[in-house]
Amino acid sequence: MGKIVLAAKMTHVPTMLMSEQEGPVKGTRQAAIDGHAEIARRAKSLGADTVVICDTHWVINAGFHINANSRFEGLFTSNEFPQFIQDLPYDYDGDPELGDAIAAEASKRGAYTLAHHLNSLELEYGTLVPMRFMSRAYEMKVVSIAAWCTVHDHDESRIVGEAIRAAVEASDRNVMLVASGSLSHKIWPNKDYAANNGTFTISSEFNRQMDLHVLEMWKAGDHASFLKMLPEYAAHCCGEGSMHDTAMLYGALGWDAYDKPCEVVTPYFPSSGTGQTNVIFPV
Repeated sequence: MGKIVLAAKMTHVPTMLMSEQEGPVKGTRQAAIDGHAEIARRAKSLGADTVVICDTHWVINAGFHINANSRFEGLFTSNEFPQFIQDLPYDYDGDPELGDAIAAEASKRGAYTLAHHLNSLELEYGTLVPMRFMSRAYEMKVVSIAAWCTVHDHDESRIVGEAIRAAVEASDRNVMLVASGSLSHKIWPNKDYAANNGTFTISSEFNRQMDLHVLEMWKAGDHASFLKMLPEYAAHCCGEGSMHDTAMLYGALGWDAYDKPCEVVTPYFPSSGTGQTNVIFPV
């Protein structure tokens, strides 16, 4: 019987890559990079062999979609930020059997989901950035699930999360589950970016205060209250991908029955107007 051995909400900001390059951002995201490495270390110590990543940079309209290819290899340039992420090499094994099983289970539960095995379907950077730092010392297969959901509701994403857990438990996999996305996500307008040192600042004090409050709720294990406010939080604070990655995470953990205190691995930090962190959700 398989199991989810570790779950986490993780940042994927492009400045993590820039932090390792010469320039004004060099060294500034080391805490986030170290957080990725620490989460991977803990997952591997618990026997993780596969990472399932709910990726808020993979936008979808109809149905839910899973990239379940057997191999991912290539060079990635972001069409959103080609000046930040360009010619990023990647080379990972996938887990088609698990990806197919998640899709079948989600569809059976009422959330129509397709798994794809296409060499031309690239991974998005919500998957590639965490994998870049987590895979340096720890080899794991990857399954990527689209979580920038434009016409879906959180209840459907909860079902996808429940399907992830059911499929994992029916397998022989030890899985690390990642919700890849920010907290608040109101990026600075282009005309205001430079004047506000946008790379290192938050665009809304309201969003910052809400983010910090949510982190306190998570650390206290008050997830039931958080889930009551999730739709409004995602809407009013511009949650990345409407926070469908987070809904999937909670679906896999038991939704409002989940009550474990979380651990903030990377202290909260602003990036390009958004609120970012790395948080472990104990299982």
